[in-house]
Amino acid sequence: MSVLVSVNVGLPRDVEWQGKLVHTAIWKHSVTARTRARRLNLDGDGQGDLLGHGGEHRAVMVYQLDSYRYWETYFHRHDFDYGQFGENFTVDGLSDNEVCIGDRYRIGTALFEVTQPRVTCYRVGIRMNNPQMPALLVSHRRPGFYFRVIAEGDVGPGDEIEKVAEGAEKVTVAEIDGLLYLPGHPPDRVRQAARIPALSFGWRQSLEALVAADQAGSRSGNAGLTSSTTPPAWTGFRRLRVAAVRQESIDVWSFVLETEDQSLLPISVPGQFLVLRLDPAQRSGPMLRSYSISGPPDRRMYRISVKREGEGSRYLIESTHVGDSLEVSAPRGTFTFSAGTAPIVLLSAGIGATPLLAMLHSLSSADNQREVWWFHGARNSGEHPFATESRELLRSLPHSHQFIAYSKPGLGDRIGKNYDMAGHLNLSCLQKLGVPMQADFFLCGPTSFLANLTAELLAWGVADSSIHKEIFGPGTAVTPGVVNGTTKAPHVPEGPKGSGPRISFSRSGLTVPWDSRFRSLLEFAEACNVPVKWSCRTGVCHMCECGLLDGSLHYDPEPLDQPAVGNALICCSTPESEIDLDL
Repeated sequence: MSVLVSVNVGLPRDVEWQGKLVHTAIWKHSVTARTRARRLNLDGDGQGDLLGHGGEHRAVMVYQLDSYRYWETYFHRHDFDYGQFGENFTVDGLSDNEVCIGDRYRIGTALFEVTQPRVTCYRVGIRMNNPQMPALLVSHRRPGFYFRVIAEGDVGPGDEIEKVAEGAEKVTVAEIDGLLYLPGHPPDRVRQAARIPALSFGWRQSLEALVAADQAGSRSGNAGLTSSTTPPAWTGFRRLRVAAVRQESIDVWSFVLETEDQSLLPISVPGQFLVLRLDPAQRSGPMLRSYSISGPPDRRMYRISVKREGEGSRYLIESTHVGDSLEVSAPRGTFTFSAGTAPIVLLSAGIGATPLLAMLHSLSSADNQREVWWFHGARNSGEHPFATESRELLRSLPHSHQFIAYSKPGLGDRIGKNYDMAGHLNLSCLQKLGVPMQADFFLCGPTSFLANLTAELLAWGVADSSIHKEIFGPGTAVTPGVVNGTTKAPHVPEGPKGSGPRISFSRSGLTVPWDSRFRSLLEFAEACNVPVKWSCRTGVCHMCECGLLDGSLHYDPEPLDQPAVGNALICCSTPESEIDLDL
C-alpha cells in the first residue's frame, strides 16, 4: 500500500536569481496538521505563475520517496527536505513508471485523479541549485505528476493511498512525458495518449499537434512544443535579382525578386516572409530586415512590399533598382493558413496587409468556396496600398466581403467609394456585418492594433486557437515569474565589448560581437535586452526556439529533442560562427 509521507505547502515569494527577481512558490515546507485539499490547491499553498502552474488540472503536485533516494545517489547529496522538488505530496510508492494518466486515488477523505506530468521549468533548477534539473527530470524519466481534486477532503501524513479506478488507455506518467519531450513520438502511441479523457487540456493540445504534424508528413522539430514549420528551402542567404520595383502608395514600394538565371524558386507558403541582408557602404556591418511576401505563390518570383520607415527600408527604397542583386533568406514563418471550410477573416492595418494579401492571392487562385472577409485600416486613400489589387481579388471569390476604415480620410475620399467607415477597425465593425464567431482570424498590423483586436475577439468568445497574429519587429518576451523585467530598447551589453563572432538579431535590428562571458545565446540576448521567450532554459520545452537564418551553433547540453531544421534553441547553445537569428 502506498502512503502519503509528507504534505508540503508554500506561498509565493520573491527570490533573487541572476540579477532578477522571480516570483515563485517552489519552496515548500512540511505541515503536520491535517490539510484541506480543495479544487484549486491545498489550504496554505499557492502558485507564483498561474500560467504554468496551478489550476484545476494542476492542483496538487506529487513526487516520490524513491526519486528522492535516486537523486541523493546521483548528486551525492543528503540535504533534501520534504518539498525539495516543489511537490505538495511526498509519497512512498506511486512510481512514474506505474501510475497512469486518469488513475484515481483516495487519500484521507479526498479523491484525486492523475492529469499530467510535471511541467519542467527553470524554477526547480533554482530550488535544487542545479540549472540542468528540468532536463534531468525528463531524461531520467522521473518527472512526478499532478492531481486534480475530484472530491475535496482532508489529508495528512501517514494516510494510506488507495487506488480506486484505472485511467483509460493505460499510459504511464513517465511514458506520456517522453512522448512529448523526447525524440521519436511514435504516432500510434501519441494518438492513444491524446484520447485520455483525464489528460489536461494543454497536454492534449500538444499531443494532437504531434499527431497533425505526422499526418501532414512534417517530422522536423517538435510540433507539440512549437508551431510546426516547413524547413527552409535553403540555408543562409542567396543572391536574388531585383526584376521590378513598383510604388503602391505614398510610402509603400514593392520589389519583385527572381533568380539571376531565371531558374525556378521554391514556392512560398502564403503568409511567410523573407529576410534581406543589406550592406550599406556607410555602415560598419550588415543590416537584417524581414519583409512579408505580398504576391501570389509563384515559382518564378517573390514579391515583397516595404513601407518607408526606419534605416533598412529607407536604404532599400532609395538605393535599390531593377537589376540590383540582394542577399535573401529562404521563405520562413508560421503565420500561414491551411485548407479548410471555415470562414476566414483577414484583418490588417497599414503595411500589415502584406502577408494577408498573399493569402488572398492564394484563396482567389483556386476554386475556393470559403467565406472570406477582408478588413483593412489605413489613414486615407493616399496611404492605402493594394486597394485596387485586393478589390479585384475579392471579386474573384464567390463568398467574399470587404470593409475599409480610414482614420483620417483625405479631401477626395468618399464613403462607399474609397472606404466604408471613418475611424479604426474594432469588434463592433465585425459584429455589425455579421462576421461569424466560428471563423479563422488572421491579424497583422501595429502592436496596438493587434493587442486591442485580440482582446476584443477573446472577450467576444472566439477561441484563442482560432486567432493568428503576425508581429513586425521584436516579439513579446515570455519570462515566467520574472517580476522586474525592463522595457528598454535592444542595446549593446554593458561592460567591455566582446571579441567573438558577429551575432545579428534581425527583428531587433541589433548586431553585436559575441561575448564568451555569457553561457548561452539566451543569456546574451537578455543582456542585449532583445525580447526572448523561455521556460526551462535547458533544452527541454522549446519555448526559446527561433529561426537560425545563418551560421552554426554548439549545444551544451544537447537538447532532449532537436529543434526544427533551420531553427535554434538559444537556451543551451553558443555560436561557432557568425550567427543571424530571427529575434
